Amino acid sequence: MSTENAAATKMIRITDKEFLDLTTFVKSKYGIDLTKKRVLIESRLSHELSQRGCTSFQQYLDMVKSDQSGNEMTTMLNKLTTNLSFFMREKEHFIFLEKEVLPFFEKTRKNNEFRIWSAGCSSGQEAYNIAMLIDQYFGPRKGRWDTTILATDISMRVLTKAQKGIYTEQELSGLPATWRSKYLVPRPDGTFQICDKIRKEVVFRPGNLMEPFHFKRPFDLIFCRNVMIYFDAPTKDSIIKKFYDWTSEGGYLFIGHSEGIGSNSRYRYVQPAIYQRRS
Repeated sequence: MSTENAAATKMIRITDKEFLDLTTFVKSKYGIDLTKKRVLIESRLSHELSQRGCTSFQQYLDMVKSDQSGNEMTTMLNKLTTNLSFFMREKEHFIFLEKEVLPFFEKTRKNNEFRIWSAGCSSGQEAYNIAMLIDQYFGPRKGRWDTTILATDISMRVLTKAQKGIYTEQELSGLPATWRSKYLVPRPDGTFQICDKIRKEVVFRPGNLMEPFHFKRPFDLIFCRNVMIYFDAPTKDSIIKKFYDWTSEGGYLFIGHSEGIGSNSRYRYVQPAIYQRRS
């Protein structure tokens, strides 16, 4: 028997009831819709079941639910969702941020502060990218501004990577050469680390978009790009409404180009995947 066939015989199949229980649980707790991902669930979790001595998906799900530390849930979510992120993703957003949003905030935010949230930040490239652009825009004036970025994600694994700010040469391919030399520090192993100045501009925290938002003040800029692709329409609508409620007047929401916010949203359409709360 070949290695491939041997691996196939070891795969644990998920029953209809187990599939319903797992997808309902993940949907209710995290808003992630996995109802069309049966093959993915079997292929990505079968090894986890075997490692833990589970003989069925129900046994594994019971273990995930009973784990008070949350580690098993984090592991399961990491396996079932793809944390894809890279620098300068959807470059048009950063051009608009530099040319339109930052000048607008510089004129209208009289307290020299604007609040930024990278929701679903994955491994940190988006948040650090925003911080670099802000530093580049303000230059010597940056010291007079508080532009601290809150970056949240449900995955502790990607948050740990994000906090370290260490990336490979390949992961940095989208950054301009001048930014790489200015904001990255080479390491002996060939990787690069975000410089202290930029890392201090970003605060990473665990966060679940399905839970109520609790913040001190609304945000002037919310990035939530390529996160809601995992949600069904009612869940998206609910999250967009919460985003709107926590966006300051004149503030912006950036989403992924493959996503939409629905026709009932109170945001004003600005350009593809960019919306503004009316003043």
